[in-house]
Amino acid sequence: MLDRAKGSGEAMPAPAPKPDISSRKPTLNGRKGTKLIGGHFSPEVSTQLRIIAAEEGTTVQSLLGEALDDLFVKKGRSRIVSG
Repeated sequence: MLDRAKGSGEAMPAPAPKPDISSRKPTLNGRKGTKLIGGHFSPEVSTQLRIIAAEEGTTVQSLLGEALDDLFVKKGRSRIVSG
């Protein structure tokens, strides 16, 4: 195929440029000193959380923090998640 392109005078396509990782967005300052905690749940759980957050004018993250605080108290631990 290379020989055909050379012989017919067709220009070869330029190689795709490599992504510039130096221009990636830095981590948001609000996330400094934090760790991501995640889990896989059904789409219905995600929908319920987003509905409750919208109804209460808050974020899913705040609701999860509240739920974790309740879990810590239930398990005899102290509240540590700030809202």
